[in-house]
Amino acid sequence: MCVALPGRVVRVDGHRAEVDFSGNTVTAEAGLVRVKPGDRVLVHAGCIIQTMTEKDADELEELFREVEDIDV
Repeated sequence: MCVALPGRVVRVDGHRAEVDFSGNTVTAEAGLVRVKPGDRVLVHAGCIIQTMTEKDADELEELFREVEDIDV
């Protein structure tokens, strides 16, 4: 299963962007979507694949927290 994760763009340098995932900052390819610092984005396989609203990003992050709490 492949999962795209929501994050927040911290800095953009050409076609690369630093994206913060709850305090963990990674570099992602930003050539597919135009982004700027502060944008909420969805990242898959090291590439930003779309921007998203604050509301959608918050809801997705909450869903991931709920999944993590499931005790199988």
